[in-house]
Amino acid sequence: MQSDTPAPHRLANNPNNWAPYESRLEFETAEFLFKRNQMSAGDIDVLLKLWAASLAKHKDSPPFESQADLYNTIDSTLLGDVNWESFSLRYNGELPEGDIPSWMKAEHDVWFRDPQTLVKNLLANPDFDGEFDYSPVQEYDTAGNHRFQDFMSGDWAWKQAVRRSFLHSCACLLTICH
Repeated sequence: MQSDTPAPHRLANNPNNWAPYESRLEFETAEFLFKRNQMSAGDIDVLLKLWAASLAKHKDSPPFESQADLYNTIDSTLLGDVNWESFSLRYNGELPEGDIPSWMKAEHDVWFRDPQTLVKNLLANPDFDGEFDYSPVQEYDTAGNHRFQDFMSGDWAWKQAVRRSFLHSCACLLTICH
């Protein structure tokens, strides 16, 4: 995806095209339950059953039948053309004596999408603009307690940035000195 590509649910230059969602209501319901509220699967099912009961007298139904229907729709949302790849592996360490666990003898398929392309697509998607930090941040409350919110507010991310910045500065100084 290029940075000027519209969000997946608005492709085909049609403001009414919310594919794979059937309507804007479906899309916004999915976004609210999954992204904003992060509601559990069980609670989603309860909510959808209540919603269905309220619409039954109108011979209508809620945007999703169940949490499984919601998750399947989310999973089918087009997020760019990153193909699935796979490889097979098997355990090649020492086998224990006696009963050998079946996983040690089996071949396992690993499926993945290219992480570099996925991140590139995420960064190019305008729907994510302003939704996450690109660089580490450290925040403290008035009592001096470190406030953790997400990955980029963690110590590891901060240490990596500081370490890399320090190493880069040293490399620049060595270049200047020579």
